[in-house]
Amino acid sequence: MQDWKLFLAPYSQAVEELKIKLKGIREQYKIQSIHSPIEYITGRVKPIHSIIEKAKRKNISLDDIEENLYDIAGVRMVCQFKDDIDYVIHLLRKRKDFEIVEERDYIHHKKDSGYRSYHIVIRYPVETINGTKHIFVEIQIRTLAMNFWATIEHSLNYKYHGQIPKDIQNRLLRASEAASQLDEEMSIIREEVQEAQRIFLHKEENE
Repeated sequence: MQDWKLFLAPYSQAVEELKIKLKGIREQYKIQSIHSPIEYITGRVKPIHSIIEKAKRKNISLDDIEENLYDIAGVRMVCQFKDDIDYVIHLLRKRKDFEIVEERDYIHHKKDSGYRSYHIVIRYPVETINGTKHIFVEIQIRTLAMNFWATIEHSLNYKYHGQIPKDIQNRLLRASEAASQLDEEMSIIREEVQEAQRIFLHKEENE
């Protein structure tokens, strides 16, 4: 366990640093009273048992997980609108404090399960007492609707140990399409929604 704590410490540091940096983007938009493409940000380091299970599933030895498991550290950026995702990706590609090593588009090419999200794997420098350590972090970018669906699907996968019954799988697929349709409808009335939010925020600030 002590070895695991030592191994995972830089991952925890990377997640906390990235959360602060990326939340800073949201705050800059808020200060300027401009719509932020980021609704909220979360992050986590995979539990040890999940790391071991995934390594076994992918036939990766524990000695090789540092170079072959990209999602030990994860940050999730959730957007209100589907169009915001493209802008967030643009912002990330411009940054100089990490290197993008892989992108996976599960929005235009959703998984068979119905999962939708955009994944960016970065190589992030962490300053440790032994010098700079570069680690992989997976950034997931998705809408509120996509995130709701993915959270439910993740819970069901956990409950059924990855073997979700066929009838529930079918319902999940229909729910995925419904979530996608919700994103499309919200994009159509985006300007109305943003105007309403500006009015509400202005009212709150002046109360």
